[in-house]
Amino acid sequence: MSPAQSDAPHDPVRRKGRLRVLVVDDEPDTVITLLELLRDEGYEAEGFSHPMEALKALREFDPDVVISDIAMPVMSGWDFARKVRQKMGDLRPMLVGISGVYQKSADKMLATMAGYEFFLSKPCDPNVVLGIVQKARGAGA
Repeated sequence: MSPAQSDAPHDPVRRKGRLRVLVVDDEPDTVITLLELLRDEGYEAEGFSHPMEALKALREFDPDVVISDIAMPVMSGWDFARKVRQKMGDLRPMLVGISGVYQKSADKMLATMAGYEFFLSKPCDPNVVLGIVQKARGAGA
């Protein structure tokens, strides 16, 4: 699979096709559930249980949205978000953090500082997830 070609690979307006969503969570059930939800709604979605695998696939898959767990054992979601921003820039992809562990106001502030635009508590309401992903469409993706 190759991403749409563009002069500016991180341009939020680079393609008009289906939104691409990358899901990263060390819980395989969460990855599967989110992938099914997103694919049922017509999004192109890929999922990984290991953040390093997701980082390797980032450029090739070229997602519009990344949904990632915060409390992962190999690499925190905060570190993952910073690495995504280093590789892809500040405009895209939209970053959505999810956590069943970190839910305090300070955790949400750390998520924002790491580059997440949205932060959700697990279990996530599917309609909220879909509403946030749809915002990427409105942003020009």
